[in-house]
Amino acid sequence: MASFPHIVEDCMGVLQVLSDGTVFRSKNIQFNMPLIHCENSVDFKDAIFDKNHNLLLRIYKPKSASLFHKLPVIVFIHGGGFCLGSRTWPTCHNSCLRLASALEAVVVSPDYRLAPEHRLPAAMDDAVSAIKWLQSQALSENSSSGDAWLSSGEADFDQVFVLGDSSGGNIAHHLAVRLGAGSREVAPVRVRGYVLLAPFFGGVVRTKSESGPSEALLNLDILDRYCPTSLITPF
Repeated sequence: MASFPHIVEDCMGVLQVLSDGTVFRSKNIQFNMPLIHCENSVDFKDAIFDKNHNLLLRIYKPKSASLFHKLPVIVFIHGGGFCLGSRTWPTCHNSCLRLASALEAVVVSPDYRLAPEHRLPAAMDDAVSAIKWLQSQALSENSSSGDAWLSSGEADFDQVFVLGDSSGGNIAHHLAVRLGAGSREVAPVRVRGYVLLAPFFGGVVRTKSESGPSEALLNLDILDRYCPTSLITPF
């Protein structure tokens, strides 16, 4: 007699895998921080970058952008153990707001396909797709075919930096291995550097960084440590 499906993997109730392969993702997640809407200093909106997989990214742009120089571009890749996370989660969204405001940069935060439904290297492939979408915007600069926020001439595609948090740091590492700095594959986009925030590479023994600070606040904790609040425009 066949048994009913039962839970074989459970990640804090947020993600559950059943014995028949069914994956359950909770849509009612209680975050211990509010979702910040920074209307006073940064605008943000969503855009599709991969129609085949229905993947979106979120673009952040300072309202008080300088008229005398272009804005560098930061690609922020969220964490979540390759299984969780979204550009819309407070841990990602709030960090991107602060980066855009403090650094006066355009921030682009893409989603990517999650495991276990989509096994690696799907996430890495999606990150490459996001960079190539950015390339398409650079090639559409000063035309009506690209996104108005990126093709208006305000974004500096020669000054692009990739920042990844936790598993996003792992993805950023793989982008660095593939693209390096100044790869012609994505020209005229030029990636000048990669920043890995407590990157997750797996292993049996926990590293010091994996033991703390709390995962829920990890990227914000690091931003507070290395980005003085005096440089951040109040929300």
